[in-house]
Amino acid sequence: MARRPPRFARQVLALQVGLVALVTGVGFVLAATLLDRSLVEQYGQRALGVARAVAADPDLARATAAGDPAGLVRDRAQRVRQATGALFIVVADRGGIRLSHPDPEQIGEPVSTDPAALAGREVVDVQRGTLGPSARGKVPLREPGGRIVGQVSVGFDAQDIDTAFLRLLGTSAALTGGALLVGIAGSALLVRLLKRRTLGLEPHELAELLRQREAVLHGIGEGVLAVAAGRISLANGEAQRLLGPAASPGAPLDDLDLPPRLREAITARQPLDHVIAVVGPRVLVANHRVVRRGGADLGSVLTLRDRTDLEALSRELEAVRGTTDVLRAQRHEFSNRLHVLSGLLQTGHHQEAVDYLHALSTGTVAGLGPAADAVRDPYLASFLAAKKAGALERGVELVLGETSWVETPVAAPVEVLTVLGNLVDNACEAAQVGARRPARVEVDLLSEGTALHVSVLDSGDGVAERARDEVFAQGISTKGGERGMGLALARQSARSLGGDLRLADPGGTTGGALFVARLPDALEVPSDAEGVAR
Repeated sequence: MARRPPRFARQVLALQVGLVALVTGVGFVLAATLLDRSLVEQYGQRALGVARAVAADPDLARATAAGDPAGLVRDRAQRVRQATGALFIVVADRGGIRLSHPDPEQIGEPVSTDPAALAGREVVDVQRGTLGPSARGKVPLREPGGRIVGQVSVGFDAQDIDTAFLRLLGTSAALTGGALLVGIAGSALLVRLLKRRTLGLEPHELAELLRQREAVLHGIGEGVLAVAAGRISLANGEAQRLLGPAASPGAPLDDLDLPPRLREAITARQPLDHVIAVVGPRVLVANHRVVRRGGADLGSVLTLRDRTDLEALSRELEAVRGTTDVLRAQRHEFSNRLHVLSGLLQTGHHQEAVDYLHALSTGTVAGLGPAADAVRDPYLASFLAAKKAGALERGVELVLGETSWVETPVAAPVEVLTVLGNLVDNACEAAQVGARRPARVEVDLLSEGTALHVSVLDSGDGVAERARDEVFAQGISTKGGERGMGLALARQSARSLGGDLRLADPGGTTGGALFVARLPDALEVPSDAEGVAR
């Protein structure tokens, strides 16, 4: 079996510990080197300072120039050496012969190192002499007149330097060890935080999840929108197509033009199933879920399916179904009329048959009133006839206004019938439940070039004041329940034609509500001036 590689967290920890150890090790070596140089320089300067102090004694200079017959140089050098703790203080004459030395046997012997101070220079270095290695400072010894009569050499034992170096090195080592322990602890904390942030997943697992996420999000036909802390954390291409450019990762949720019910569900973190919502020009089916993993709240996800085309087909099917119902009813009526006409002809009542045919040819459509002949489009005539039949079953009288005039055929039947159907249905419901009797709905249709004006007035109680500002919002209904789609869809269809739908009169104590719609380009271009509104 192949050996399983160590987990990424352990690799990171080992790498962090190695880096911390390397940095502290290099820092320790560098500090030790600088410390050694600093101590050598410090002791050299100390030796030079003592040598300068000794050389400043004029009596010592005169005694040296005279060969120190009384032993003054030896005595004073010995006292200064004891007072400063120096390893040696050697005073030599102009010829480099020692006049003082800690070892009496060395007095009278030439110095063992280069007498460079006799040339008038001050020297600081580490050299090995008769007493071993030492940090030395050498200065020229001058008479009061300035003539060089000898040199003073002061040295401090190199073992003192090593002792001080080891003492400081121990302190540095302790600090370095502490820094290493802190670095290791910080690395372990960082690895633990990394595991928590990645939910314990390995890098290859994260990469696989990312590939799967991209494949799923951009390979499905649904829009997916993830929300966390009031901001959009993720949105696939379909969600941006359905909701617009505002649905981009990082954007605030408030920038999205969402229906009140969807926005409230996302804010209150409530689940939703198969809720129909109107967003801009589209009809969407929305689902909302809150996402949690391991007790952690990861936000919520909104999925969207586009039902605009399906909704358009449903509206068209409803219009066709209404037309079919009217044709079915007219088929039975036509059969009855043929029976009457056949009976008149068989019994020889020819004039009565002619009169009967004339009455049929000049009659109105489905009892819509005298203005029915002014609406010559088959879609509108059959649709209103079907709606009138349905309204009568509910005890509501549907009439076509006497000022109606539509001579040009309808060019956008789906949108026009969507607006007209929803307005008529809402008006019939309002008139049916209203306190006024008889229940009545009046529809007025008027053409203006290629534009169609629609107004629907009911005999209901009007629109409540609290609902007037939001009557066209999806999910807002004065009838309660899971309703409030009709007027939103009607306004959407009106705006798709470049027009609009508005509440012209909310009604109330004096009458019912009046809705008015203007639908540009809803009619075909009139062939002559007869198509202009009269």
